Amino acid sequence: MNRKYLYLAVFFSGMTTLAVELTASRLIGNYFGASNLVWASIIGLILIYLAAGYTIGGQWADRSPHYRTFYQILVWAAFTVGLVPIISRPVLQLAANAFDQMQMGVLFGSFVTILVLLIVPVILLGMASPFALRLAIQDARKAGSVSGRISSISTLGSFIGTFLPVLLLVPLVGTYRTFLTLSGILLIVALIGLWLSAGWRLLAAYAWMPVVIAVLAIIGVRGDDKNPEGLLYEAESAYNYIQVLELENGYRALRLNEGQGIHSYYHPTQINFSGPWEQVLAGPFFNPAPYSVDQVKSLAIVGLAAGTTATQATAVFGSDIAIDGIEIDPEIVKVGRDYFGMTQPNLNVIVQDGRWALAHSPRTYQIVSIDAYRPPYIPWHLTTREFFQEVRDHLTDDGVMVINVGRTDQDRSLINAFCKTIGSVFPSVYVMDVPGSFNSIIYATVQFTSARNLADNLADLQKQPDANPLLVSAMTLALENMQPVVAEGQVFTDDLAPIEWITNNMVMDFFLSGEVEALE
Repeated sequence: MNRKYLYLAVFFSGMTTLAVELTASRLIGNYFGASNLVWASIIGLILIYLAAGYTIGGQWADRSPHYRTFYQILVWAAFTVGLVPIISRPVLQLAANAFDQMQMGVLFGSFVTILVLLIVPVILLGMASPFALRLAIQDARKAGSVSGRISSISTLGSFIGTFLPVLLLVPLVGTYRTFLTLSGILLIVALIGLWLSAGWRLLAAYAWMPVVIAVLAIIGVRGDDKNPEGLLYEAESAYNYIQVLELENGYRALRLNEGQGIHSYYHPTQINFSGPWEQVLAGPFFNPAPYSVDQVKSLAIVGLAAGTTATQATAVFGSDIAIDGIEIDPEIVKVGRDYFGMTQPNLNVIVQDGRWALAHSPRTYQIVSIDAYRPPYIPWHLTTREFFQEVRDHLTDDGVMVINVGRTDQDRSLINAFCKTIGSVFPSVYVMDVPGSFNSIIYATVQFTSARNLADNLADLQKQPDANPLLVSAMTLALENMQPVVAEGQVFTDDLAPIEWITNNMVMDFFLSGEVEALE
């Protein structure tokens, strides 16, 4: 019985180990973002903690090769997993405020502190496999088969632990309660094992632990770690931590994850938000004049978010424009419908990855807007020559691709690399900087065109008494803020797209420059 239950405990310890790693990435990502630098820090340090656990566990097993010792280690591992979100709360509150105010010293210290909090539970979890192996081997001649069985059971548990928080627990109960759920599951397994190996008396010494975890799960995890003024709604999906904020004068904003940047705006009577969304509207007017509003009949948005661009396009081009809005996160789509008026009958929402959805679309479009990345969170597969060729293949003869790209005042390397890559597919490329922001818009047309076309179309539009002011504003801003196109660097391909090098350098240079203070 002890041997069979040992294997069960190994399964759940393996499951908890990977589930804790994935949940820790979510806990940290909500406050520090999800760049590859953050992921590397999490994975690298957890591997170091596990290595320490393997070493300590093996040595401890040789000194005390008893089932009761093994289960006591698991009991404490489970309990400390449950303490991570609770102890981290004041640190995360500090981090949230630091990120809003761009206090980089405080932010870095908070990040390190959160990672340090994982030391104890992860080391204890790492001790499980070598300790179980020492207990399971009774005959040295079967050491290979036993160790293979232990490893396979632990790996199977890890496999389940990889998907459990992402697909079920985090969307269902949130990040904090995911930690507590994992803690409770492993704690029950460990306590049963302790009872089987040592009896009721030793079990009674740890009876308080599940009570503490249960109390924390009921009353101890809901709070205001990130509770900005005007918070209307918050939720965690499989992809994002989502906030809807009520701003002054009836405006609403969508913030995701660490909260830097607004992904959608909404107002019941206003549609000009002086941002990158409305600049999509200017795209078709790079075609030769006269090009009228009535000619624009189709639009695809890769990165729909809560539908700001779809709302503006419907207002400018009319309800006859057919819009395919592609958004990978179904919870954001729900938020768009509930809080951002994203109910246009001409909007067809597609909940899929942007590249896959576009590649499998049977339609062609006059505009393809790509607003699915912002440094340092850029899905590399949406940056390559092959992807841009896919976009061009889904554009009409008068089609235009419009991309929202991030930059800093001193570093335009990302824009330049995009221009080089896009220029290998499209004959004409233009860049404009959105005033008062770190956003630039790249336009690329299927035909050979000229910026003069945009000026001519704007002149024609301004002569019309019923010209839409939002469209006039977008075209005017595009012309007034047009930048020289510098195509340099490497052409990104599906085989080689070192986008992280560029974005990581941008982030580090930004943090080390005076731009951080200038944002305050």
